[in-house]
Amino acid sequence: MATPSRSAASTVFVGVLLLVLGTVLSGCTTEPLDTGNAAAAKTSATLRNGPTTAMLPTADVVPIDTDATPGPHADRIIAIDRNGTLAAIVYALGLGPHVVGRDRSTTFPAAAQLPYVTETGHTINPERVLAQNPSIVLVTDDANPPGAVDQLRNTNVEVAVFTGERSMATDSELIRSVAKTLGVPAAGEKLVARTEKQIEAARRQIPNPSGNPTIGFVYIRGPNLMLLGGPESGADDLITALGGVDAGTKAGMKAAFTQVSVESMVRADPDVILVMTQGADSVGGMDKVLELPSIAATSAGRAGRVIEMDETQILVFGPNTGLVLSALAKSIYA
Repeated sequence: MATPSRSAASTVFVGVLLLVLGTVLSGCTTEPLDTGNAAAAKTSATLRNGPTTAMLPTADVVPIDTDATPGPHADRIIAIDRNGTLAAIVYALGLGPHVVGRDRSTTFPAAAQLPYVTETGHTINPERVLAQNPSIVLVTDDANPPGAVDQLRNTNVEVAVFTGERSMATDSELIRSVAKTLGVPAAGEKLVARTEKQIEAARRQIPNPSGNPTIGFVYIRGPNLMLLGGPESGADDLITALGGVDAGTKAGMKAAFTQVSVESMVRADPDVILVMTQGADSVGGMDKVLELPSIAATSAGRAGRVIEMDETQILVFGPNTGLVLSALAKSIYA
């Protein structure tokens, strides 16, 4: 949870920290991870050894239409959520020229010149939003502070609220809902079709059988904060689609993210570890990630099977889901 400039990446990193610590960690526990039994013997015959960086074919969002005309009240759009998904959908629908402001997670090149309307992280600033004279504001049901949405509505600006859940299961419906709200349902259907086609193409890249590698998503924020993804983290959905078994779920985790120790990571013992590029940077890069005791002691660490991907891509879902799956599949399997 694009290859932005260092300054942009630094800004987005703060946002993703709030995403994980604010949203995901609402279900987080710091209790020791107890897997009960040691991990079963694994096969790594199909896995690629060594650290890699998963990258999308292009840093920008590719629109499905180039001449989309928005519906009533959608001529000046602002889209705000914690992971930039709503803005990515708007641009993918071909409505990028109608976007007048962005959140801190919207860092792809096409939106780079837009003014920010959120504070550090993803706290909505009503004054900044209204200064852009939007005709509609798209937000999620976990927008903060809650009073900010009411302030916008009290000015007679149209506000549309969408789910904050990000998963493959919700992707198509979210795209359709945004498209319908903005008056371009036909473009929405075309975008859903393209996204689903890309997902199927990515699935074909995964070996069958895949060997069911145990894959762990580890959120890193400096050397002293490491969280292993589990059920409903979003990473578990991605890992399943990649032909793997989510390490946190397999280890019996109940929370979306759980703080881990060397011992608990050894017991979870993932074959492959996924991290955010900005998280790797927070400890000095991928070489330093591999030296972290909790990483080095795992099967993934010993084989160097740690894959980094930009935080504005890996758990965003939305219109680039298939491309993300493809990039990760290429990095995981030999």
